Amino acid sequence: MAWLLLSAAIIVLDQWSKAWVLSSLPEYTAVPVIDGFWNWYRTYNTGAAFSFLADAGGWQAIFFTVLAFAICGLLGWWLWRTPRGDWRQALPYSLVIGGALGNVIDRLVHGHVVDFVQWYWRGHYWPAFNIADAAIVGGAVGIALFGLFDGKRRKAGS
Repeated sequence: MAWLLLSAAIIVLDQWSKAWVLSSLPEYTAVPVIDGFWNWYRTYNTGAAFSFLADAGGWQAIFFTVLAFAICGLLGWWLWRTPRGDWRQALPYSLVIGGALGNVIDRLVHGHVVDFVQWYWRGHYWPAFNIADAAIVGGAVGIALFGLFDGKRRKAGS
């Protein structure tokens, strides 16, 4: 369960970055980091990924909080059952747990998730995100890729 220290580090880094954003960045105003590609852009999301259910009337905050706790419980159980040296399973589980709990804290404290990283190219803008979102996506990709490659390796070995 030492991998939960990574989850805790993600939570701390995520909450620290959001505290910085709330104290330093103006709302809904682009602050260029790399012109033509990356802005700091303080915005809020009451929904889930890509603002899914953002305008649902408020019940979605409870729904996404319960869902995040359920997913974290399942991943925590899988993490507990993961062999100690199997970083390919442990790393992505830990990233998703830390990211999900980072966003849950926002929902419980603010009623929405604070987003602030905005990537764009010419007139095409990626939805704003935060460190917790990046950890969730990285963890989900890791779960999918490592699961696929481990499955192929096991199949080849049988």
